[in-house]
Amino acid sequence: MDSLKDIAQLLQLHRKSLGMEQKDMYMRIGMKQQQYQRIESGKDIKVSTLLRVLEGLDLELIIAPKNNKSILQPIPQPRHSSNIDELADDGDDLDFWFRSEK
Repeated sequence: MDSLKDIAQLLQLHRKSLGMEQKDMYMRIGMKQQQYQRIESGKDIKVSTLLRVLEGLDLELIIAPKNNKSILQPIPQPRHSSNIDELADDGDDLDFWFRSEK
């Protein structure tokens, strides 16, 4: 993919494969037909707008090295503990913050 026109063409093909019209993007992402039409015509857009469009078309952005066709793996999100005992407050500092003056 070398240009905005290529990206625009892919977006258009995918939208059509979903059986959607440009005006349907308003219900999906709140973008008016005229705004979306500019995107599919290959106009330069902000990354945030592209991400919004991709979300509406159930697509994702993938970044890969130019000369290597392997896809960079997403950075794993930290896992949150599901063990409730690990989340409980140990109470060590509660007296400091909440003790009443006598």
